[in-house]
Amino acid sequence: MSAALTEFSVLRTRLALSIVGQPALVERLLIALLADGHLLVEGLPGLAKTRSIKALARELDGQFSRVQFTPDLLPADITGAEMYHANPEGGGEFRFAPGPVFANLLLADEINRAPPKVQAALLEAMEERQVTIAGTSHPLPEIFMVMATQNPIEQEGTYPLPEAQMDRFLMHVRVGYPDAEAELAVLRLVRDETRHGAKVGSGETAIASSPTLTTAQIHAARGEVAALHVAPAIDQYLVDLVQATRDAGRYGAELGSWIAWGASPRGTLALDRCARAHAWLAGRDYVRPEDVQAIARDALRHRLVLSYEAGAAGVDADRVIDELLARVAVA
Repeated sequence: MSAALTEFSVLRTRLALSIVGQPALVERLLIALLADGHLLVEGLPGLAKTRSIKALARELDGQFSRVQFTPDLLPADITGAEMYHANPEGGGEFRFAPGPVFANLLLADEINRAPPKVQAALLEAMEERQVTIAGTSHPLPEIFMVMATQNPIEQEGTYPLPEAQMDRFLMHVRVGYPDAEAELAVLRLVRDETRHGAKVGSGETAIASSPTLTTAQIHAARGEVAALHVAPAIDQYLVDLVQATRDAGRYGAELGSWIAWGASPRGTLALDRCARAHAWLAGRDYVRPEDVQAIARDALRHRLVLSYEAGAAGVDADRVIDELLARVAVA
């Protein structure tokens, strides 16, 4: 086991102490960090969405910012703006005041509560890792990750994310209720935090006095992930899966009627990056079809536009992806 893998294994263990009952979310956080991508997390209130990114932020040697998205938010509240600074001697100049997006980890809490112009303020940052204000481009930190959250049951006063922005998220992760055993552990964890004077929900008791994961260590891990062996058959499998979302009729007339628009080439790239990270976290130096299948839902569900027929039949994106996985063969 390499030093980088050992460090990430320790990080996974430490996160699990604070994010109880959500092992899949912990793994997806690590995959997004390794694959240099952004995460959209959807789930009901109280399922550790905000807690998870805050726990990860405490483990990293970097800056964390949180923006609570609301209907009255402005783009400049996220990106920053040119501010006029007066000189005592007279006159003045405009200087750029960076917004909260200039951080290593940005939590966009309830992102669908802000209007489209505010959501769009993140597009350039997420894709090009820079912000352009008054004709000048300002680069974001080298390690930069957005984790956005949204509540799936409240539609009043929300603005659904457009497909163009959804496609910029590496994964769309759905979190559900913990089981009874995990919920009992959550109860005891929060009680312990309260007893020791920690802020409830902070996870400070679980990971107090923890060392940080440095930028150099993250880059070392990413280098190992990029060096993983991917056989030509796996490459073909990735392409075939994404191509199948665009021409699903080849695998069945009913399946073809469910998809209006398939995944873009970003879907292929996301599958590759996530599968590599999944294999590396499992301790392997090569990618297997099982790695692709393990992350296919999260990497593709937000990239499919389903048809009216699918909605009428009660078919969601996960059902479509499961059908594709069952019908598309490994080369």
